Amino acid sequence: MKVLVLCGPESSGKSWLSGEIQRSFGGVTVGEYVRHFIDVEQRDTCYADIAPIAQGQLAWEDQARAQAPRLLILDTHLLSNILWSRALFGDCPTWLEQALLQRHYDLHLLLSPEGVEWIADGQRCQPRLEERQAFFDDSLLWLRSHNQPFKVIGGDWSHRREKAFTAVAALLDC
Repeated sequence: MKVLVLCGPESSGKSWLSGEIQRSFGGVTVGEYVRHFIDVEQRDTCYADIAPIAQGQLAWEDQARAQAPRLLILDTHLLSNILWSRALFGDCPTWLEQALLQRHYDLHLLLSPEGVEWIADGQRCQPRLEERQAFFDDSLLWLRSHNQPFKVIGGDWSHRREKAFTAVAALLDC
């Protein structure tokens, strides 16, 4: 099983690209638990929600891993939870990073905020490119400092799709 993670700032195409990859390469996709959480709770999140959201994300990932698909596509993982917790609340439960580092991920596709427009969807909160770029920079720093395998994906929608498909094909040795 190869585990692929799409990461980066909001509105950079993670969910869209996850679907495109699954349609072309097969596999199982795991969505963002935080979106489900917000839909169910019908309120903004608070610091006390960080742990249950992270546990929910891990549970969804574990359920998908148990299926042992050839390709597991994660629309996000705990890095997003860590960075959002720090950005919104100035703190993060320490166990999140430890839990993230205990798992194996074969490739991260880090999506750049440049080249595509921000799209409001009722849950997004970083309309300014500078905010999304800072999130990208923090993601890049974390991936590099923890020696995680990654490729940066940028450009317009078609270029993102092309670069991602090339990376996934190489990952799967297609």
